[in-house]
Amino acid sequence: MKKLFTIGYEQSNAQDFFDALTRAKVATLVDVRAVAASRRPGFSKRQLAAGLDARGMAYVHLQKLGTPKEGRLAARSGKAERMLEIYERHLATPEARHALEELTALAKSGRPLCLLCYERDPAHCHRQRLAAELHQRLGIKVENLFCAPV
Repeated sequence: MKKLFTIGYEQSNAQDFFDALTRAKVATLVDVRAVAASRRPGFSKRQLAAGLDARGMAYVHLQKLGTPKEGRLAARSGKAERMLEIYERHLATPEARHALEELTALAKSGRPLCLLCYERDPAHCHRQRLAAELHQRLGIKVENLFCAPV
C-alpha cells in the first residue's frame, strides 16, 4: 500500500524537519500553504526548496490547496473547527478542485509524498483533510511525521 506523509514545522528547526523527511524516505514535499513564506529560518519557499534539493527531494507548491486568509485568521484565534469549515468551502472552488487533481496525480506516481503546512498538530490543520481525500480516492495509508520541538 502506498503511503502519504504529513508534517507541520511549527516549533521545529530546519535540521530536525529535514531529518524527519529523510528518515521517512520522502521523495517529494508538497507545500499546501497559501503563503509559502515563514519567519522561521529555512521554511520560506526558496530556502525550503534549496534544502530539499540538497537532500535529493523535490518541492512542489500547490498554493490553491492552502487555507484562505479568513481560515488562517480563525486558526490563529484558536478556532480550528471554524478554520476547517472555511477550508471545506474553499475546497469546493474550481481552483482548489483543480489543485486537488494535481495532488492526486502526484500521489498516483507512487513516489513517497509528504504534505507540508505550519500547524504541528495534524488534527488542527487542513492538510489532514487533504490526506483523508487521498486516502478515500486512492486507498493511501497516511502517516503524520513530527519534528522535535525547539
